[in-house]
Order: sequence, then structure tokens, then C-alpha cells
Amino acid sequence: MADKSTSSEKPTATAEATEAAAPARRIYPIVKYGDPVLEKPAATLKNFGAELETLAEDMFASMYAAQGVGLAAPQIGKSIRLTVVDVTSGKNPEAKIVMVNPEIIHAEGEVREEEGCLSIPGFRGYVIRPQFVTVRAQNLKGESFDIRGENLLARAFCHEIDHLNGILFLQHLSMLKRDLIKRKIKKLRKEGEW
Repeated sequence: MADKSTSSEKPTATAEATEAAAPARRIYPIVKYGDPVLEKPAATLKNFGAELETLAEDMFASMYAAQGVGLAAPQIGKSIRLTVVDVTSGKNPEAKIVMVNPEIIHAEGEVREEEGCLSIPGFRGYVIRPQFVTVRAQNLKGESFDIRGENLLARAFCHEIDHLNGILFLQHLSMLKRDLIKRKIKKLRKEGEW
């Protein structure tokens, strides 16, 4: 899910020192709309370990590089049920959430807000999502947990879990808006800009 906030704040010396001490992270390219991996349900993860932990950290790095607040594994070309979310865009390390095999177990309320997607850059639309959601997922060790989100966090959970189910935010738009965006993307493809 793309972040719509902008900031001109420069990183602090402490943040730069922390980054220097951290291992180099792989920045994956974001898969764009039109790639079949985005429109098929992802596989359930059964193996947990160091490789999965590394992938999750690389996904956070890729998400921050793309200025997003959420990223699902299919968006980096991996058809597995793994997603990362941080609605603070990296400003609060405690806000990093990793969900393996997540499912929404409760939703309530309704909010219509503008939404974007890292896999559909440059396009936004108003989407109705639940105001509150409870998600059941596993952590990187395979332990089950429940987490509740509201407003932007609930929206990010829904958006990323949609990706794991092969659903893009375009499918939540009116047919007219969806077709308009698809035509614009088709034109960008013809021009070699997509």
C-alpha cells in the first residue's frame, strides 16, 4: 500500500549510525499491475526460519525504499502468504508488523478513503474498507497471534491480505474508474513507460 504522506525531515545522526550497523538489505523491485503473480492466491507458508526472517527484513527495506506502508510477498514476485506493514513508514521500529498466513477474523465499521498501491504506481482511488479489523496470523517463528487494527492500520491489513488472495485495490473501485485506470496503464505500456 502506498503512503500518501510526505516528509522533508532529514535522518538524524543516530538513525544513520543505526543503519550503518545493520546488515545490507536487498531491495526487491516492485512487481507492477499486469504480472500474473499479483492476481493469483498465494501459497500458505509451512516452513519458518532464518531465510523467512531475512526475506521479511528485505521486504521492509523494499517497502521503505518505495515509500509504502505495506508490502505483500506477491508484490516482489513471491507467491507466498507473507506481508509486512508499518504505517509509520519506518519512523517507529516498534510499529513493524510481520504477518505470515494472515486472515481477517473480524471486521466492523466502514470507512471510505483514498488508497493507492505500490504495484499500481501513480493511480489512486476511493475504497470502502472496515474501520476496525482483527487479523489472525503467524509470526516468523510460526507462532499464532491475533492483532487488531483501526483506520489506516486496518486499511493496510485489508489491502495487503487482499494481495495474498490475488485481489488488487482496483477491484474495489467502480467499473468506470477501474476501466479508466486500466486504459491509462495500457497506454503507458504501449509507450514503454510501464
